[in-house]
Amino acid sequence: MNVDPAATAAELARPIRRLLALAAAKVRSIDRSWVPAKGSPVFTVNGRYTARGWTEWTQGFQFGSIILAGDATGDDKLIQLGKRRTIKYMLPHVSHVGVHDHGFNTMSTYGNLLRLLKEKRMPYDGWEEVVYRNAICVSGAVQAARWSALPDGLGYIYSFNGPHSLFVDTMRTLRVMSAAWKLGHALMHEGDRKADLLKRAVFHALATSHHIIFHGDSDHTYDVPGRTAHEAIFNRKDGAFRSRATQQGYSPFSTWTRGLAWAMLGYAEQLEFFKTVTPARFKAACGLAKSKVVRDFERCARQTCDHYLRDVTAADGIPYWDDGAPGLAKLGDWRSVPADPYNDHEPVDSSAAAIAAQGLLRFGTYLGSRGKRYTQAGLTVARTLMSEPYLSTNKRHQGLLLHSVYHRPNGWDHIPRGRKIPCGESSMWGDYHLLELANLIQRKIERKPDPAFFKI
Repeated sequence: MNVDPAATAAELARPIRRLLALAAAKVRSIDRSWVPAKGSPVFTVNGRYTARGWTEWTQGFQFGSIILAGDATGDDKLIQLGKRRTIKYMLPHVSHVGVHDHGFNTMSTYGNLLRLLKEKRMPYDGWEEVVYRNAICVSGAVQAARWSALPDGLGYIYSFNGPHSLFVDTMRTLRVMSAAWKLGHALMHEGDRKADLLKRAVFHALATSHHIIFHGDSDHTYDVPGRTAHEAIFNRKDGAFRSRATQQGYSPFSTWTRGLAWAMLGYAEQLEFFKTVTPARFKAACGLAKSKVVRDFERCARQTCDHYLRDVTAADGIPYWDDGAPGLAKLGDWRSVPADPYNDHEPVDSSAAAIAAQGLLRFGTYLGSRGKRYTQAGLTVARTLMSEPYLSTNKRHQGLLLHSVYHRPNGWDHIPRGRKIPCGESSMWGDYHLLELANLIQRKIERKPDPAFFKI
């Protein structure tokens, strides 16, 4: 990737204003046309949001986008709309025992609303705060209950595939457990035994480091530092690690770029949170020295960010959906030129770029003066995403971020007439994370504190 060393947040002020004006209109359009009985909107087909039954992991992004658009534009009516939709529809997600997506659904809605209360962006109501706090606490505990222990003392939040399965996606959903811990909650077992939520979040991230993230410390040809597998498989008879796998990537030994982005942002956010936890409190919760855990998390964040910048993106910071996708060979030296979402061989994934850009910015901010390159990279990617052909300026298109890909192996993404690959469509998570990115950069322009999941 060609990182612009002169990129600044200030230069994005006008693009962000345009993006937010578009977002405010689009979230209203989706809300007017959405039929709850058809399930959560997932991705667009010919510019209109449609559902895709698998798990209802995108509803929080739908209402969270309304809340974020209201937050960034100062539109209190949008915030109230997002609040009403959250209260009416999101409670079943809070107690959903069948998914690992609690951090997506709960923190995008209840988490953002509680943050806005704390920032005094909404009129304070004590009972409203209780509702949001309780939702986060229960959701964090339910997610923590999806626990598979490992022989080395670690463990992981297992995916909806079952107790044998660890997903890289979960790195970004850990924040609901960390937030619930910050609010003083614990998971209770038989005999009133407590399971510490921070401990489970930390142990899950360490297990992900050991089994999902490649560190370049073996002789395997696929062991590229910072590469991430989508899934790790364990023998549940004895807990032994058996293999890596993928659901949405090309292979277990290539990089599915959205999975990489989840890891980049997940580790960076947890590192930001750890700065607010004293070493003594951390040791009491996890039984581990904070400094040792931080070193491991920093290694994961640095290696995944470096892999993104060095290996998996085109020159403008936009990745294709997987760096091992076979059609990339037909694109020649694709890393040295801007990504081409309209090529005939492999789709890009702009949603991966939106998630990764926030990860780069947060890790850069966390490192301070040592993180300038990551900050510049995040701003460079953001600049690309906030302009054509990625920003959806067509008012009739309900999506905000174009050229997002959901599930390439399963063929779920819409291929427009006359095209050979998916392009020109949007996803709920892509739109939501572009809004998170815009909010983050806008706060930096205004010299206000960064929004963060733990500021509740």
